[in-house]
Amino acid sequence: MYAEELTADRGFGAMPIRLQQLKMQLRMALNAAIDQPVRRRGLSEAEAMELMTRRGFQEEGRAAGTWRRALLTSTQLSTYFVGYTEVLNIARARSAQRSVREWHDAMLAHGFPPRRHLRTLLGLDPM
Repeated sequence: MYAEELTADRGFGAMPIRLQQLKMQLRMALNAAIDQPVRRRGLSEAEAMELMTRRGFQEEGRAAGTWRRALLTSTQLSTYFVGYTEVLNIARARSAQRSVREWHDAMLAHGFPPRRHLRTLLGLDPM
């Protein structure tokens, strides 16, 4: 999601790509928003489907699949949002002395460690 945001922000693909990227970010945020209430206060299927289809512009079939995932997996839907937020915060921690490219190269040089380890590998204070 972060890489898609970078490319869209720099004009790649023009408006259609930017709109698709924003739709995916909305889906990611809504999925996280329904994940906890399903367990905490018994969010109903009707409430979740309304949120996803009406406010989130998701197709009925995709929303139904998301509802099933919310019931079957604990907090899995939130992990996308949490991961995106963590990567975004790491990217924003770039010092003024490093170019955006240098910083992204440094972020990618370590493969795919957990974000808390990436912060350490990049010399950032742990969160």
